[in-house]
Amino acid sequence: MIRVLVAEDHTIVREGIKQLIGLAKDLSVVGEASNGEQLLEVLRHTPCEVVLLDISMPGVNGLEAIPRIRALNNPPAILVLSMHDEAQMAARALKVGAAGYATKDSDPALLLTAIRKVAAGGRYIDPDLADRMVFEVGLTDSRPLHALLSEREFSVFERLAQGANVNDIAQQLALSSKTISTHKARLMQKLNITSLAELVKYAMEHKLL
Repeated sequence: MIRVLVAEDHTIVREGIKQLIGLAKDLSVVGEASNGEQLLEVLRHTPCEVVLLDISMPGVNGLEAIPRIRALNNPPAILVLSMHDEAQMAARALKVGAAGYATKDSDPALLLTAIRKVAAGGRYIDPDLADRMVFEVGLTDSRPLHALLSEREFSVFERLAQGANVNDIAQQLALSSKTISTHKARLMQKLNITSLAELVKYAMEHKLL
């Protein structure tokens, strides 16, 4: 039996995933979490083979949680589940240690296949996305500007786009406001933008919201 832990902050989505997994005879949901901190806590006392991880949770988000999960003793395989069918986002997740990347609008049967595949030590990438990754991520000229952001800058960018202010972000990431302001200045420079309105527009145009 493959034991799965579901980390997703939207209750309806989480319940839907649990029902879907419940239909498969070889899979079972052994725990759930609605944010990154809770997930890391649950993982300490819940053995499982696969973590199904939503990439944009509040607090410690999915991308930030991946290295922490990988650092646990006997870590489970991580299958990222994302609203973003974005090649750059998938590349980031895989780079920091995810075993697979599926999108929320993919076929439910594919999600079950993906869980089985990563549980067996394999890798899984949403088929539609795999084609785009080969082209987008491989060809440096066509990479979007946000590919230049560091992991930390990307975390700050994502939170600013969602409406959080510098102090909120500092608290969430346990850093000083001054550090967050520095990251904000750097990322705006890299993205060639000068205002928060432009930042939100950029995020929407690149399907990062």
